[in-house]
Amino acid sequence: MLQHNSHNIIYMYICRVCREREREREREREREREMSYVAACRLSVVVSQPQINPPLRSFWFGAAFHILRNPFQPAPLCVYHLQATGRALASTQPSGASSSASANMGSKKVQPFGSWRSPLTAELVSGASLRLGGAAVDSDGHLLWVEGRPAESGRSVLVREATKGGFMEDITPKGFDVRTTVHEYGGGAFTIAGDTIIFSNYGDQRLYQQTLKGDRSPVALTPAYDGPVVRYADGRVDLKFNRYITVREDHRKVGKEASNEIVAIQLEGDPNTEPMILVEGNDFYSFPRISPDGEKLAWIEWSHPNMPWDSAALWVGQISVDGTVINKVCVAGGDQTIIQAPTEPCWSSKNKLLFVSDKDNGFWNLYQWVEGNNVQPLYPLDAEFTRPAWNFGNSSFSFIETDGVPSGSQVACTYRQRGISYLGILDLSTNHFSPIQTPFTTIYNLFAREQYVYITAGSPTYSICIVKINWKNSTGKNEFSVVWSSDSIDIAKFQPYFSTPTVIQFPTKVTGQTAFANFYPPRNADFMQPEEEKPPLLVRSHGGPTSEADATLQLSIQYWTSRGWAFADVNYGGSTGYGRPYRERLYGNWGVVDVNDCCSCAEYLVATGEVDGQRLCIDGRSAGGYTTLATLVFSHTFKAGASLYGLCDLSVFQEDTHKFESHYIDSLVGKGELALRERSPINFLENLTCPVILFQGLEDKVVLPNQAEMIYKAVKAKGIPVALIEFEGEQHGFRKAENIRYTLEQEMLFFARLVGGFEVADDITPVHVDNLD
Repeated sequence: MLQHNSHNIIYMYICRVCREREREREREREREREMSYVAACRLSVVVSQPQINPPLRSFWFGAAFHILRNPFQPAPLCVYHLQATGRALASTQPSGASSSASANMGSKKVQPFGSWRSPLTAELVSGASLRLGGAAVDSDGHLLWVEGRPAESGRSVLVREATKGGFMEDITPKGFDVRTTVHEYGGGAFTIAGDTIIFSNYGDQRLYQQTLKGDRSPVALTPAYDGPVVRYADGRVDLKFNRYITVREDHRKVGKEASNEIVAIQLEGDPNTEPMILVEGNDFYSFPRISPDGEKLAWIEWSHPNMPWDSAALWVGQISVDGTVINKVCVAGGDQTIIQAPTEPCWSSKNKLLFVSDKDNGFWNLYQWVEGNNVQPLYPLDAEFTRPAWNFGNSSFSFIETDGVPSGSQVACTYRQRGISYLGILDLSTNHFSPIQTPFTTIYNLFAREQYVYITAGSPTYSICIVKINWKNSTGKNEFSVVWSSDSIDIAKFQPYFSTPTVIQFPTKVTGQTAFANFYPPRNADFMQPEEEKPPLLVRSHGGPTSEADATLQLSIQYWTSRGWAFADVNYGGSTGYGRPYRERLYGNWGVVDVNDCCSCAEYLVATGEVDGQRLCIDGRSAGGYTTLATLVFSHTFKAGASLYGLCDLSVFQEDTHKFESHYIDSLVGKGELALRERSPINFLENLTCPVILFQGLEDKVVLPNQAEMIYKAVKAKGIPVALIEFEGEQHGFRKAENIRYTLEQEMLFFARLVGGFEVADDITPVHVDNLD
């Protein structure tokens, strides 16, 4: 009966999707394709539920695949093919090779996987993708954002959107770079208040004030020190005292850990005046937020050994007549018997405080605090209303404005559930959530102004972009426009070369547990594989490790799939987006759970016939680089690996790394030298049997260059093929276009030479590989 009911429910869901698509046939073809993707992804989430048995799951995953590959078919024909695909899948599992073959195979050239020529060159990919460093709206309603430009050595520039009849314009003058290095990862590097911008300059880490009208020359607000030793992030203007309240990180005491405080900086006067310290004494602070009446200050704080997503506290203090903070009250996180990680405090126009916490159901949900220490849940849901605070400036909800004043009853918010983001308006008076339909499957941040909601979002057909949504327009439709895109090229002409990912759920080494990945089959409009050949697979282990791999369009992934590689972006146990219990699978088990899940994903794809089990490769950045190295020494699933600024010796990392992550490993691995030794790949190289290529920035303050040097020397001495590529001027994450390009080319060529068994189509001079060349 359960099987029959589940079948009917899902069948009705598919029919409803098809009917909706039929009514929308007159819309732009591209828009229809995006909406079909959303439906397919959500369907794949539904059928991943454990009560759906394997044959039905195969049936409806086939339906989802067909929607993705045939988005423009009329609804009745679409339903017919969904049923046919489901029947076929119920009896047999097609390989990724066979399923990628198209009906017009006669027009395609037959060449081995991995050897396909692609218009997505490394030069195009490395120079086309801009970085986004936050967005805001000025007093005239114009959108401004910070974009990082690889073509300018990663420089970050504040840009204002084009006005009617005009063009986008750079607000940041030459010689300045809008970026902060608080916690090394930064974020929250600028604030707009009316027509005034306050920003952190990367070179000296001082704060500068700049007006949008008249003379735009930046004026320093903070003292000049001997180098960028004092840093600021995540500030807000205090109109009552004409000052800027912000987080400060002070590195002036040589040989000692940096200190973090919340400070106030006067907006007029001598810039060499030391800021006033408002809150101090704990290890870390974030989200200083001033109430609309100027009477209160809210903030988040936490201490070693916790990370902000492990355990934190939300405090509120009264701002006295002399500007100091008094009468401090802990709103959430003060009870040590209740583990929670509150974040994102935000005041309503009526001075009520909203925030996000995971104290009740293990998912980050919305709560409200009113004086008297009364905390109330607003919309309980097994979904994540925020992301881990690796950077300053997370914003997953915003009060709706009416006539320029934030409403106290309506909140625009986004949440994430099993790999898919949802957007809507929450009415606090009724607790009713009204969804806003968009084609975007990943939403990172949002804020609201008047009738508009601005989201930073993406999908498999959109790279990261800023989207403006008119949620109150008179037609009743949620019209949207893309204001800015991280891609500086015309993406549309490359669509025939883009692979569309599918969320897969696979069994792990632990009985009854599953994990997730975004699987991209190879795709190229000009080529197909020889009959019976299966593609090589690149598995990616995301960084963090407390983070998530989403399905936003990434040209760096399409670079691989358009050349004939399959690609799996794994959300191993420990990833975010699935609640605290899933996140805490990794606690005490880093180097075990992540390793096993990456191996399980590859083995699952081999078993289902999607990829070639003899050509399995793995790569990762930072913490993902550690997982890559650990996978190569603690298992024998993969044939080669690439580590980008990854860890190999946890003991050395804990001694050398920056303050923010200095105790992170305590929860991931455990305390004590024995625990660190047993999880460090450098100590088990006798188990390593396959080639490795390493990439490292020489100015990295998170994972110091000695980590790459240690693994390189040890592998070289063992006689295994190995290469080390180091980049001058690069930190933790490569920003320069030429280095991004070189990394892409050399990693692919390394795998092709050592594992692939094919000649790449690109003209690339290989780097010297020790023990091979």
